[in-house]
Amino acid sequence: MSDFLDVIRERGFVHQITDETALKAAFQAGPVTGYIGFDATADSLHVGHLVQIMLLRWLAKTGNRPVVLMGGGTTKIGDPSGRDETRLILTEERIEENKAGIRRAFTNFLDFGDVPGTAIMLDNDEWLAPLGYIPFLREVGRHFSVNRMLSMDSVKMRLDRDQPLTFIEFNYMLLQSYDFVELRRRHGVTLQMGGSDQWGNIVMGTDLVRRMDQKDAFGITAPLITTASGAKMGKTAAGAVWLNAERVSPYDYWQFWRNAEDADVGKFLALFTDMPMDEVRRLAALEGSEINEAKKILATEATSLLHGRAAAEEAAETARLAFEQGAAADTLPAITAALPAILADLLVSAGLAASKGEARRLVAQNGIRLNDEVVSDAQRAVTAEDLRDGSAKLSAGRKKHVLVRES
Repeated sequence: MSDFLDVIRERGFVHQITDETALKAAFQAGPVTGYIGFDATADSLHVGHLVQIMLLRWLAKTGNRPVVLMGGGTTKIGDPSGRDETRLILTEERIEENKAGIRRAFTNFLDFGDVPGTAIMLDNDEWLAPLGYIPFLREVGRHFSVNRMLSMDSVKMRLDRDQPLTFIEFNYMLLQSYDFVELRRRHGVTLQMGGSDQWGNIVMGTDLVRRMDQKDAFGITAPLITTASGAKMGKTAAGAVWLNAERVSPYDYWQFWRNAEDADVGKFLALFTDMPMDEVRRLAALEGSEINEAKKILATEATSLLHGRAAAEEAAETARLAFEQGAAADTLPAITAALPAILADLLVSAGLAASKGEARRLVAQNGIRLNDEVVSDAQRAVTAEDLRDGSAKLSAGRKKHVLVRES
């Protein structure tokens, strides 16, 4: 039962741990129940949530009990963590719709049931909605120091930037901390996990459990994941990479992982697949054209976890037909060009834009894709590294495609 901490540390999930020695002892004593909360601010989670989902998956795979906590109650308040401005207040009807969409993301990652190794899904609206505000402040609020709350990064950032922080948002950390108390009492939850921006809220929660119930409580945060070029994980020129298929198709999701930077392949295989670390290290060590094979494996394995093996293999096969067998060449026009070449010039040469000015406008409107990835810079150099098995695919909109080969 102590495997969990070893696994997540080796795979790159650990940023901070509260009282690691005591937490190790808790794992060695028997199965640990841990939770992560997900507020219902949209009708789908996105790739930025995958680290948290995978933490829950590994908790289950090592014989422990994961709890998915839907933030039906806290969504009504709005978490100020990582925000420069106040979140929009959502209607209860919209929150319910969002919760229904979010639940679908967990279907293939976790098994839900009543035995160790299976997950349970709860909603904090169950205990937050009935709270009387004055009794809540008397029972819970007295354990919080305003001085300490003001020192939290989520609060300091807004105050330092002269951005308004509403009193309702200021209450968020009380409610999230109280979630931990209720989960400890109702379901024996002793561990809360989250992203590094949640460290302050998590520490507050562990403290509240000890103050109110004199029970052990622990926290783990994962690092903020960025790409090798420094971009925020899960963000593309076209926006967030959503997990629900109606927002991002399995094929486009596969392509997102296939387009990973070379330097990210090992990190992403460790974080976002179940592959053994020996194999992860072998694939990460590949160089040159061989790293493309590792990217295909990453894409297929990551897509399998979310959409199922059949959808992942179908996406891989579609890509294989387009770029390996030359099936695309039967239906798509092709040009040859000396590489490197400026994207805007290639768009004109390929007939996808009438002029460089039009090419720049199409790029500015997120209308141009290179190998199915939106391009944000018309002056981007297209190089031999962009070729996949001899071709790169340029697309204008959804229907115009041209293959580019090196002359």
